[in-house]
Amino acid sequence: MLLSRLIQLPLRYKPWRPAHLALIVDDLTRLSKQPLLADQDHLKAVIAWICLAQDQRLGHVDEGGVSAGWSFEDGWLPSYPETSGYIIETLLAAAKVLADPELITRAARIVDWELSLQNATGSFPGHFGEIGSKPVIFNTGQIMHGMIAGFLAFGRDECLEAAVRAGRWMVLQQDDDGCWRRSVHNDTPHTYNTRSAWALLRTGLLANEKALVAAAIKNIHWALTQQTGSGWFKTNAFTEKGLPFTHNIAYAIRGVLESGLLLDNEAMINAAIKAAQAQAAQQRDDGWLAGVYADNWVPKAHYCCLTGLAQMSIIWQRLIDTQGIDELKLPVVRGLDFIKSNHHVTAKYAYQRGAIAGSAPIWGRYSMFEYPNWAAKFFADALMLKMAPINIPE
Repeated sequence: MLLSRLIQLPLRYKPWRPAHLALIVDDLTRLSKQPLLADQDHLKAVIAWICLAQDQRLGHVDEGGVSAGWSFEDGWLPSYPETSGYIIETLLAAAKVLADPELITRAARIVDWELSLQNATGSFPGHFGEIGSKPVIFNTGQIMHGMIAGFLAFGRDECLEAAVRAGRWMVLQQDDDGCWRRSVHNDTPHTYNTRSAWALLRTGLLANEKALVAAAIKNIHWALTQQTGSGWFKTNAFTEKGLPFTHNIAYAIRGVLESGLLLDNEAMINAAIKAAQAQAAQQRDDGWLAGVYADNWVPKAHYCCLTGLAQMSIIWQRLIDTQGIDELKLPVVRGLDFIKSNHHVTAKYAYQRGAIAGSAPIWGRYSMFEYPNWAAKFFADALMLKMAPINIPE
């Protein structure tokens, strides 16, 4: 069975390399199941990995950003503007929780790099910001979260100004029904753009830009039309006919929830509660969630999207903290314990030490054979929300 699995792997993943083969064998045999340590120990390890990912770009044109992660195929990847944007808030929170001021300096470096990338239109580059990359609504929205963090943490007016310019660009791309169908990934609308609407709303409220607030609300209202009777969201995959990863599902729920909390909007909050509780009901006793779900929460994957599980743990903790839904405490603990069991706090290779894989096992279809920086970011956020009376972002 092991040999047949290895033979089926695409050659671009280089499974013959000893380090790669060891990771595959570990996951196949579950030898990789890691001990569950204190939240603080896992947090220190995952933040150290994020710092390592940032240090990989020292001396490169994208210095200051955080490498998108490490992959079997390409090794360390270029800095990723989108996820580096929302890692700013993670480093600032970790600086407080871990009492480590160096993390503030690292966050400031990302802010400087992101500011240098903004297009004349107000948008930010998509993908890795390479020549020819087109701006994308979602990516721009996540960088806006970082700009807001830069404004609040450092008092830098240029950060809020950058967020406003980005928000105005987003408004120009929006259709009358509130949906974004232009400047979107794979040229298809995505309900998970609610996470960008949340950034638009935060920016509008901070800058007193009513047009931005109105556009954000319009998008959330459109997203609510995509929610089915089971609480699941349609039009929420990366492709037009695809199904959403748990990662996408959590993005959509978080955007709706946080916008509802900012607006004190009961309909939005209740929609998020419905989806979050329905997702919690699918969780196995060991904390596992399927990597993909169809409507009525039918699982469509035999692997766990660790990234999405971390995000759902954040959402459940937010509902505990803001709505007093204490029955979600068990899903949080189970979810974090499952991720911990796949978290190599100690490992032979630096790129694995403290990293979180996109999927468990590592060949799952979400971020296959990769340690993405956003998986690390959301695991760190989930740990901190459980550990401290803190919100990320503030």
